[in-house]
Amino acid sequence: MLLSKKLVLATVVLVGIVQTAIAGDQLFQVKDFHKIKDVSAPALSPDGEKVVYSVGANNLKIDASTSDVWLVPYKGGKPENITKTKEKSEWDPRFSPDGRHIVFLGEGKDDSGTQLFLMKADGGKVKQISNVDGGIVEYGWAPDSKRIVFTAFVGGGKANEAGTPAPVVIDRFQFKEDWVGYLAGGRRHLHVLDIEKKNATQITFGEQDHWLPSWSPDGKWIAYVTKDRGDADRNMDSDVFIMAPEKDGEQKRISTFKGTDVDPYWMSPPQWSPDSKKLVWLASGESKWIYYAPWQMMIGDIETGEVRALAHIDRCFYIPKWSKDGSVVYALVELDRSTLVAKIDATTGDISYLTEGDKFALGFDVAGDGHVVVQQSDDNMPFELFAVDGDDRELTSHNAWLKDYHLAKTEKFEFKSDGHDIGGLIVYPPDYDKTKAYPAIFRLHGGPVYQFSHEFMYDWQIYAAQGYIVVGINPRGSSGKGFEFSRAIYADWGNVDSRDILAGANYLAEKGIVDRERLGVGGWSYGGMLTNYVIATDTLFKAAVSGAGTANMLGTYGHDQYSREYELEIGTPWKNFEAYKRVSFPFLNADRIKTPTLYQCSELDFNVPCLGSEQMYQALRSTGIDTRFVLYPGQHHGIVVPSYLEDRMNRNLDWYGSYLKPGE
Repeated sequence: MLLSKKLVLATVVLVGIVQTAIAGDQLFQVKDFHKIKDVSAPALSPDGEKVVYSVGANNLKIDASTSDVWLVPYKGGKPENITKTKEKSEWDPRFSPDGRHIVFLGEGKDDSGTQLFLMKADGGKVKQISNVDGGIVEYGWAPDSKRIVFTAFVGGGKANEAGTPAPVVIDRFQFKEDWVGYLAGGRRHLHVLDIEKKNATQITFGEQDHWLPSWSPDGKWIAYVTKDRGDADRNMDSDVFIMAPEKDGEQKRISTFKGTDVDPYWMSPPQWSPDSKKLVWLASGESKWIYYAPWQMMIGDIETGEVRALAHIDRCFYIPKWSKDGSVVYALVELDRSTLVAKIDATTGDISYLTEGDKFALGFDVAGDGHVVVQQSDDNMPFELFAVDGDDRELTSHNAWLKDYHLAKTEKFEFKSDGHDIGGLIVYPPDYDKTKAYPAIFRLHGGPVYQFSHEFMYDWQIYAAQGYIVVGINPRGSSGKGFEFSRAIYADWGNVDSRDILAGANYLAEKGIVDRERLGVGGWSYGGMLTNYVIATDTLFKAAVSGAGTANMLGTYGHDQYSREYELEIGTPWKNFEAYKRVSFPFLNADRIKTPTLYQCSELDFNVPCLGSEQMYQALRSTGIDTRFVLYPGQHHGIVVPSYLEDRMNRNLDWYGSYLKPGE
C-alpha cells in the first residue's frame, strides 16, 4: 500500500548551533577517514591510577583494521603503546585485581581464533595463556588474580582428516547468527582458566547458552546469564544466575522476571557489589517488546532473593558499575541525542549527571577513589578518553590531527509531524551560505530502536565537504525519548517513521535550507529498510542508497537470524499474512518507486542478508528505474575492510552526485 502524503508540519522550532567548526583550512575528504583512530572503552587499574584501552586503525598495506593496547596515567601524561603488532590485533584489555598484570584478547598463533594474552602491568613480554579450540568470546578476572572465567562455543561439526568441513546439521529454531555462522550444535559455555597451568576447565554444560560471566569479589560465585525456560530460541526470557566456580558447581537463580534480564547483545555483565551481597544488572520488557522497551537497572540480593528496580526512568541505562563503597551505582543514560555518565544513589535512586551537554558517551570505568574515565565523542571529535573529575579532562588525543581541518557545523532542529515532537541534527557545508538552498542527503539510522546522537560521523563530514547539507532525523521508533516513542512503529515498520522523515524534509525545504528538487536519502541496516519504505511512500527524494536493507518480509522469514523476533512482533506468515503484507509494501508496490536507488549488501551478512537488496534491485530493474547492486565479498553486517569502506563512500558520492548535482 502507498501511505498518504498528508503531513502535519505546524509549530516548528529551530535550535541554535551547538558545535562550531574546528579551526583549520583542510576539508575532510574520503581518504581522510583512514586516519581516524578508534579509541575503545577504558579499563582502570584497581587503585584508579592507570587506564588501559585499545586503539584501532586502518592498515592499508594489509587492507584491514588492526588494534593495539595502550596505557595512560589517570593524572595525565603521554599515552604509551604497550603492544606493537603490525598485522595482528589486541583488544579488551583489563588489569588483574591485584594490579600486577594486564590481560587482553588477541589473535592467537597459527590462526587459532581469539585467545587470552598476559603481560606485566609495568611492561615486558606478552604471553599467550589460552589455546581454546574455536577461540574465546568474553572473559572476567577471578579476585585472586590467578584464574579467569571465559565463554567459548563447545560442540558442533569438525572437519575430517582431509580438512573437509563437516555437513551442517541443524535441529534448533534459531539456526544462524551474524559473525558466528550456522549454529550447528555449538553452545556457549563457561570455562575457568588456571593462568599458571594454562589449563581450562568447562564448568557449564547442556543444550543452552551461557553469557557474560562476572566473578564475585569474595571468590565464591560467578554470575552469568542464560535461558532455562521454554524454547530459549523462541523467547527473550534471559535470567541472571550465580554458580560456584567449579565443574557442575551449585547454581542459584537471581532474577525471576519473565522477560529480558541482560540480553547478551548488550555486552553488559551483571555487576557485583563490593561486599559480594548484591548484583546490579540491566532488564528490559516482556519478550514481545524485544528491543523496544528501555533498559532499566535492577538490584538483586543474593541471600534474600529480593529484586528491586533502581532509579526507574523512561530512558535506557547502560553498563552499570558499583562504587568502591557500594553506596552508588554509576551508569550511562541515553537521553535525546546525547548519552551521559550518571551517578545513582543505590538506596534512593536519586540521579546526578557527571557529564553534560551535547556529547555521546559509549563506555566508561570507575575505580580507586571514585576515579571515572569515559569514552566520549561529539559532533567534531571521534571517541577519546576523558577523566570525569569536574570538567571533562582529556586523557587521550589520538585524533588531534583533525584540528587542522575545517569541519562542518552541526545544529539541532525540531519540528512537528502528525502532532508529535521530532528532533534531528543538521550538518552544514564548511562554506555554508544561508542565502542559498543546498542539495541535501537525509541519513536514516539503523536499529530500528536507535538514534542519531552528538558523535563524530566521518561520512557526514565527507558529504558536507562535498557541498551537501546532511540531515539525521530521529523519527518515531527511535530511542532516547521513551517507550511510547520507540514502540510507535511496533509491527508497523515504515509507516509513521516514513511520515516523520518526509515531514522533516518538507520543513527544511519550506525554510529554504535545502533544495526540494535535490534531496537524497539513504541508510544501512534498518536505515536501508526505511529508505525502501520512504521511496515507496513518496517521490520527494531524487536519489537513494539502500544498504543492508530488505523489503519483502515474506522472503526474509527463515532466511535471516530474526525468525524469533518476527514471530514475537508480527507473528508467522501463515497466520498473519496481512501483517507481513503491510510491512512488505516497498517490494509489493515496487512499481510505485520512481527514485533511482543504489543497493548494497555484505556477502556473509546473516543479520540482513543480501536477499533483501537483491530482490529490490531486481524489482526496480524490472520496472525500468535506474538502479545498481553492489555486493562486498566476505563481509558480515558491518563492513570492516578499509578498501570496501572507501569504495562504498565513493560509490555513494557518485550516485548522489549523478542525480543531485548533475553536470558538476
